[in-house]
Amino acid sequence: MKNFRVTVNGNTYDVTVEEIGTTTSSQSNLVPASAPVISQTPQVVSTGSEGNIKVKAPMPGTVVDIKVSVGDKIEANSVVLVLEAMKMENEIVTPSAGTIASVNVSKGTSVNTDDVLITISE
Repeated sequence: MKNFRVTVNGNTYDVTVEEIGTTTSSQSNLVPASAPVISQTPQVVSTGSEGNIKVKAPMPGTVVDIKVSVGDKIEANSVVLVLEAMKMENEIVTPSAGTIASVNVSKGTSVNTDDVLITISE
């Protein structure tokens, strides 16, 4: 048994840890976990004859910044908003050029996967 003093967020804790076994070789059997890969490309659905494009949330998260407003003309691959998911800020981009037709969220809004964030008219 080993005793440790650990401080987490300003709170100090005394903990006792039992050592189960030791490794005698110079190599460890531990394999580092790879970070999850998160697609930052939003799902895009064309609404048909109107030519509008819906930019949907690729993951659940919170809107931390909106870079555009209705009527703005944008280029393809322009950042339209920033979505925080799992403590990471993800830039959501538009797949094509056009004009912002609607912004369906506001700063601080929590969104789910496939929620429509912004619509674009080509």
